[in-house]
Amino acid sequence: MSDFDMMDLPPKLVARLNDMGITDPTPIQKQAIPHALHGRDVMGLAQTGTGKTAAFGVPLVAQMLENPRKPSPRSVRALVLAPTRELAQQIMENLKGFCQRTPLRAEMVVGGQNINTQIRRLERGVDMLVATPGRLLDLMDRKAVRLDETTFLVLDEADQMLDMGFIHDLRKISSVIPKERQTMLFSATMPKLMNEIAESYLNRPIRIEVSPPGKAADKVTQEVHFIAKAEKTNLLIELLAAHKGERTLVFGRTKHGSEKLMKTLVKAGFDAASIHGNKSQGQRDRALAGFKSGEITVLVATDVAARGLDIPDVQYVYNYELPNVPDQYVHRIGRTARAGKDGKAVAFCAPDEMTDLIAIQKVMKLRIPVASGRAWEGAEIEEKPKRGGGAGRRRGGRPGGSANRPRGAAGGAPAAGKPAGARRRRRGGGNKARAANG
Repeated sequence: MSDFDMMDLPPKLVARLNDMGITDPTPIQKQAIPHALHGRDVMGLAQTGTGKTAAFGVPLVAQMLENPRKPSPRSVRALVLAPTRELAQQIMENLKGFCQRTPLRAEMVVGGQNINTQIRRLERGVDMLVATPGRLLDLMDRKAVRLDETTFLVLDEADQMLDMGFIHDLRKISSVIPKERQTMLFSATMPKLMNEIAESYLNRPIRIEVSPPGKAADKVTQEVHFIAKAEKTNLLIELLAAHKGERTLVFGRTKHGSEKLMKTLVKAGFDAASIHGNKSQGQRDRALAGFKSGEITVLVATDVAARGLDIPDVQYVYNYELPNVPDQYVHRIGRTARAGKDGKAVAFCAPDEMTDLIAIQKVMKLRIPVASGRAWEGAEIEEKPKRGGGAGRRRGGRPGGSANRPRGAAGGAPAAGKPAGARRRRRGGGNKARAANG
């Protein structure tokens, strides 16, 4: 008998969970599900990859099975809001799995898909609707969906919705949902504005926190390379070649830069693809499907992929460019070491990213071990010991000598197999670095 059997869930639902291989609840599920089953509003704080979808999906389905009723035309019994299409798709797959062989019906509405098809699917009404805020508002404006009978509201990855500027959309949507409802809010971090959201949307919620905000998964091994911006691509290719064929996520900041990097990796012989805001939904879906199947081994992405994507067996995450929002680093590296497995997170830090690295370490309350190079000016970073006492600092606090080389040992010896010209570093941000493939 599993712990789910002890939660007073409908036997039909417990059987489905067993069929899906979900037998032992995670800490967030173990704490959230009993309260949600009793109708309490829930605020769940947990790092990514801890099973938050089932933490709200299981009690949602259970309560609907216990109180069956046919939805009115164009109405929605339960609304789940997600910040990105990819996260919405993942939630939808889970809910459909929970609802299999039951009369419950779930639908999804997101941007990038035919709105007329979505309108037709909503005509008969749905039990559960997974939506991104923008597309839901479009459908509300067209009177294609009603929320006046909605008695369950779930806000998943609520902090990212705030980061993406959805606060006004959330207010519009919540204003038309009955106040007599159960609301569940799940988030990986707790920014100040979240308190306002909680006070506005939740009624005396039970707060569940299973891991401190800013904490990475326990089995993620982290390291940082201090490297000039122009040299990052060569170093990335070198490191990827050392574990070619293993599933790897590479994060960049911009859509254009991520696309350019992906094409460079393809030319270098890697099975690579990209997902970002300039890709159509079909292109993003195909890239993710290829990545999950193993046909694609390197996926280059902007932060659209940092949250909520349940991609199995990602062994490596590279922060090719550091995020300028510290919490986003935690979400990025949370794509690896999922479900108790090991993973490695590798960060590249150029001179102009030093303040970002310092902010990340402050949020995480740790110092990321240094794999190569030395901290740029003004940083206090724990470094691996160098043989023979190593290089010190030059006057003025600038990294000097071998300390400035990304892959060289103390004493200035160049890394094996790499031309010296490709490894010249920008000294303290002053001299231009040259590389063959900037």
